[in-house]
Amino acid sequence: MELSEIRARIDAVDDQMLKLFLERMDLSDEVAAYKNEHHLPILNKERERAILAKVTKDAGDRERYAYHLFSTLFELARSRQAEQIHAPTRVGGQVRASLENRDQLFPQTGLVACQGIEGGNSQAACDRLFPRGSIMYVKTFDAVVSAVEAGFCKFGVLPIENSSNGSVRAVYELLQEHSLSIVRSTRLCIRHELLALPGVKLEDVTEIYTHPQAIGQCSRFLNSLSGVQAIPCDNTAVAAKLVAESGNRHAAAISSHPCAALYGLECLDGSIQNSDNNYTRFICVAKDPVIYAGASRVSLIIAFDNRPGALYEILSKMAALDINMTKLESCPVSGSDFEYIFFIELEADLRDPSVLAMLEEMERSCAQFQFLGNYAEV
Repeated sequence: MELSEIRARIDAVDDQMLKLFLERMDLSDEVAAYKNEHHLPILNKERERAILAKVTKDAGDRERYAYHLFSTLFELARSRQAEQIHAPTRVGGQVRASLENRDQLFPQTGLVACQGIEGGNSQAACDRLFPRGSIMYVKTFDAVVSAVEAGFCKFGVLPIENSSNGSVRAVYELLQEHSLSIVRSTRLCIRHELLALPGVKLEDVTEIYTHPQAIGQCSRFLNSLSGVQAIPCDNTAVAAKLVAESGNRHAAAISSHPCAALYGLECLDGSIQNSDNNYTRFICVAKDPVIYAGASRVSLIIAFDNRPGALYEILSKMAALDINMTKLESCPVSGSDFEYIFFIELEADLRDPSVLAMLEEMERSCAQFQFLGNYAEV
């Protein structure tokens, strides 16, 4: 048989499959209507398992492919049903309340909590997010969260990940432990310099102060030095101020170029980071969930049963709606043995009803589900 003839037969089969698929989805709509009327859950795992058992038995040596085909059909049907089921969910309430002022522009002013002092990268992120804002400096990330929760500041800015050194795990843990909403994010290109008192030479330096993330981002440079101790401190700007005020001519700081002028230091080496493509991402958090105009990114925390296919079921919900996932990171649960939660970021707009329906279905099916926000990245 010629290839063209085989393809013609495939086209004919595809036409039949499409008709049957549409018929199946129509029947799924009828099931959704029945479940709505009788207040039944969308997921019927026992029935799905029975169908998959029959399919794999009848498919012979192609049982694996048949299993995945029908698993995808189930997911598509559940996604469709989720749009039609009228069962209240926490995320549904949060999102609908947040969307009441969905045309509201992100503010350019406000009091913002920021970890560190003047000259830090967090301060630069605050200035980018709030060009006419006022900054309240605090000592720790926990203090940023506390200031927002207590109402001292409407917003807080926190670093969440770096392109060279990975996630800021402490911030992810704070997001998990507190009910805050991400309302904006931004990325800054980070340039680290080695700063010291005027007249100090590199060979004089025996101790270098900086933030732990900067230690990781400049690890190659630090490893090239002999007899020099890297000492962690709260912030790169704090490190520069500490060296300036100490008068110690054997101390240096890994900090930013603006901090050199700000604290009267000189640059010993202006190219010490591992990568020139070194970006840190900052998030802006608020106490109340608000979705501002232009929101196109969704952040979630989820957990589910540790079993084969559990993660695939979550990802297939996104694939069914052609939603792009930009981040997936696992994090061990404190005090447990090999249990993990997942931080997920999606490119999505919750004004699309199908996206909200997907999140509601995820909340129903996941052991833990936390909606962190729908926001824009600038």
